[in-house]
Amino acid sequence: MDPSRPPPVPDDPAAGATDRLAAQVGFVLEADRLKSVLRRGHLADGSRLENSAEHSWTLALMAIVLAEHAAEPVDLATVLRMVVVHDIVEVDAGDTYVYDDAANSDRAEREERAADRIFGLLPPDQAAELRALWDEFEHGSSPEARFARSLDRFAGFLLNHASGGRSWRDNGVTADMIHARNERIGDGAPALWDEVRRRLADAVAEGLVDPGPRDGGGS
Repeated sequence: MDPSRPPPVPDDPAAGATDRLAAQVGFVLEADRLKSVLRRGHLADGSRLENSAEHSWTLALMAIVLAEHAAEPVDLATVLRMVVVHDIVEVDAGDTYVYDDAANSDRAEREERAADRIFGLLPPDQAAELRALWDEFEHGSSPEARFARSLDRFAGFLLNHASGGRSWRDNGVTADMIHARNERIGDGAPALWDEVRRRLADAVAEGLVDPGPRDGGGS
């Protein structure tokens, strides 16, 4: 060591911890904006549109209650973490309505950019961890991801049905479209897909949704 140079100053652990906490709090506050992202579907009582933060909470509750219906054994803690973070990208990308083909054409690109920015607000270890969970959900690459994706579709369907099919009628959605967009629920939770088919047939019979070209809608 050159005696003419001062010794290096050791890193300040307290400063590092402060920086880490600041990044974590910044991420939490950024994610709070999800409460202002409105979805196209209504609450079960039909009183107003649901926001994306409420949707994520619904999925977490469903995961706890419905885990026994997963097609494969799942780690519930992983599913819970996945459904809580899966829509954080909508802070930037907005909610993309599942039946809007034009909006869905560039959804993946918009959400990838959002994931880069928003998860990047976290300390590097947590950024990598939560981004990996988000990617796992998007690709359906594990039993947990397939179950979480099934819950995601099931929740939207269930609230639309419970609220009298209002958003389906408002957006020109037919039973055929609902069947086609939701049949992959069976990949992660066959019992939930059976429930969708039963409720969809009832919705057609009750006039809550137009059956579309095929008779019987969800049969």
